[in-house]
This record gives sequence, C-alpha cells and structure tokens, in this order.
Amino acid sequence: MAQTKISVRNSLMTGVSYMIPFVTAGGILIAISFLLGGYQVESGTFAGYLNQVGGTAFGLMVPALAGFIAFAIADRPGIAPGMIAGMLASNIGAGFLGGLIGGLLAGYVALWIKNWPVPKSLYKLMPVLVIPLLSSAIVGLLMVIVIGLPIKGMMDALTEWLRGLSTGSSVLLGIVLGLMMAFDMGGPVNKVAYTFGLAMISQNILEPHAAIMAAGMTPPLGLALATVLAPHKYSKREIDAGKAAWIMGASFITEGAIPFAAADPFRVIPSIMAGSAVAGALSMLFGCTLAAPHGGIFVIPMIGNFGLYLVALAAGTIVTALVVNALKPSLDQEVAEGTSVSG
Repeated sequence: MAQTKISVRNSLMTGVSYMIPFVTAGGILIAISFLLGGYQVESGTFAGYLNQVGGTAFGLMVPALAGFIAFAIADRPGIAPGMIAGMLASNIGAGFLGGLIGGLLAGYVALWIKNWPVPKSLYKLMPVLVIPLLSSAIVGLLMVIVIGLPIKGMMDALTEWLRGLSTGSSVLLGIVLGLMMAFDMGGPVNKVAYTFGLAMISQNILEPHAAIMAAGMTPPLGLALATVLAPHKYSKREIDAGKAAWIMGASFITEGAIPFAAADPFRVIPSIMAGSAVAGALSMLFGCTLAAPHGGIFVIPMIGNFGLYLVALAAGTIVTALVVNALKPSLDQEVAEGTSVSG
C-alpha cells in the first residue's frame, strides 16, 4: 500500500513537469493579449492571435497532464489513453481534477493490459495496437459515462444554489464564490461560479463578479508568494512556476495554480480555498463592484472601491501563502518521510 502511494505521487509529479510549459506559455501569452487588446480582445487583431495561441496552449494542458501521468505508470503505452482521457476531461468540463483522475485510470488500465500473458505472435502488437486500443476504449467510456454525465446535473444544481444564496448574506456569498473559484481552478465548479458572476452582471448586480475575480486571482498570487517566503519547501521547477504565476494571477488566470495543486492536491487545494474565501468575503464586505468579465490588473481601475479591493486581494494572497507554507514540509523532510515509507 505504501509503495502505491509513492508511485502515485511520482506519477503526479511527472505529469506536472510536462504540463508546466503549457501552463506558463499559454498563461503568459493570454496575459500579453489582455495587455495589448484590453479585457475584450478582438479577433483578427495581433492581440487576438496571441490570445488564440495562448488558449490553444491552455487546451493542451490537461491532456499533457493526464498523458504523462499515465506514461509514468505504464510507460509509452499509457500516453495515448492518458491524453485521450485528458482531452475528454477538458471536453466534458471536468477540468484538471478530471484529467488527473483520467490519467491515473489510463495508466493503471494500460499497465494491467500490458501485464496480460499473450502469445508471442501478439507480443509486438501489444504496445502499438492492443494496449492503446483497449485502454483508450475502457478509460474513455468511464470518463464520458461515469464522470461526464453527472457533471451537467451538478453544475445546474450549484447554479440554482448560488442564486438562492444571492438573496441572503453578501459575505457568505463571497465566501462560497471564493471556495468555488479555488476548488478546481478552471474546472466545472470554478466555471459555475464564474458564469454566475456574468449572469449577475447582466442584471446590473456588480458585486459578485468583483469577488469572483479577486478569488480567482488569489491562488496563483498566493502560491507565487509562498515560493518566495519559503523556497526550501519547493522544487526548482515549482519556484520557476511561481515566477510565471505572478503574471497569471495578476491577469486573473486561476489555472496558474494548477501545477502546484496537481503535485500536492491535499495541501495546496485547501490552502488556496482558504485564501480565496477571504478575498471573496472581503470584496463583498467592502461592496466592491466590477462590470468587466475578465482582465485582472488590466481592469482594476474600473472596480468600485478600488483601494479596498486591493486590500481584499492582498489579504487573500497572504492567507494562501501562509497556510500552504504551514502545511507543506521542507523538501528534505518530505524526502526523508518518503524514504521511511518506502522502507
């Protein structure tokens, strides 16, 4: 059992290492497109082309994560089913958590089929035909039926629940929106909160979307700050990802936190949820407003109660950094614990 835990963690780290270039390249290109074209980037312009390229890089993020998680488990036969599972996770709106689950499923299914006793005549066909075909079919159907079908119902239920909350305490609504924005960083729960904010804007209710943007900016900013405050708790790869996360967080690209969350979900996700809840609650408490759907720092001058909004954003960022650093061990301690477990 202990060995399984270690292999799962190593698999996650492999997936993250191959995913990071897609996150950083895509996120920074999207941020530059906002800088050049404003928060409503027009297609057919240079900024629009940059946004398209960045969006394409982001589209490959979850397939890369899932594909190389599966690769770490089953070697090359795991890449195809893993990437297919990751693409399905993106298409069905399951986000990076769906991709993470899909990558693990693909890897272990491919490894299981790889270990089948087969006649020598089929041996050469196994890695190029039999394993990718069967594992892709099995994992793909699981992704679509077991994971995909319940998502729409969940999203509809969450939307209705948020509409009910919007008539109650504004601070409670800010906390819930913050938790949702940070939970899966671009996944279905995040998207429900974001879409709710847009619906409120259409009704000229501008406070919820301000809270949503603060809560969405906080995870990458908080993790970037965490790598500065306690660099001994992060690998060089994570520290480099933290440098890019400053730009993505400032641009309201919550996905900049995904490399950290995918590598250490049980410490990182609760930490960023805490910081985003603080940011969302304070934004609502201060009565901050926002009519723009996106943009991060590029639309902050458009925010009502601009100064207090920065206080909310800073508070959420600091809480995230302090909580995650309190939860994470140093790298040396983590390696020692892993060595002890494997022994």
